[in-house]
Amino acid sequence: MQDYHEFLEEVLIDEQTLQRRIAELGEQISQEYRGKDIHLICILRGGMLFLADLMRCITVPLTVDFMAVSSYGAGARQSTGHVRITLDLQTSIIDRDVLLVEDIVDSGYTIASVLEFLETRRPRSLRVCALLDKAGRREIDVPIHYCGFVIPDKFVFGYGLDMDEYYRNLPFIGTVAPQRYQPPG
Repeated sequence: MQDYHEFLEEVLIDEQTLQRRIAELGEQISQEYRGKDIHLICILRGGMLFLADLMRCITVPLTVDFMAVSSYGAGARQSTGHVRITLDLQTSIIDRDVLLVEDIVDSGYTIASVLEFLETRRPRSLRVCALLDKAGRREIDVPIHYCGFVIPDKFVFGYGLDMDEYYRNLPFIGTVAPQRYQPPG
């Protein structure tokens, strides 16, 4: 496996900046949900690190559930636009305040499909918290109620986001120098 230093173009968001912004999001969410409890739904796998850090910064009562969706083909760098639920919720969200926690929103198709699917489950409220918003790639309008960072249209990895399933464990978000990346195999 290639060492990430060989294809890292730049550290787009360092660890300290990430953690500071996540703490701010947690505070904002806590204020807006004061007196309520919220049900966090994390989209796996990219959102798991963000969820873990975010939920520690939220001070209102919360519960957690997970979904997995697939919209990228093997080795793809952008969404196909066709979304498949590969892991459904384990708990009911009927009449609950739900906050969908997502790592990145780019074209908008995946999050729009997930929101449409979750609305059929009749939550009291449904909002989106995205760590990264690649607004320049947006093809469909979707609401992002809590946004960590708006980023340029570059392929990013680290802090939960993968490169061919690797490098999720890095504490920062970096951009890829595509001419220097060699896919595994």
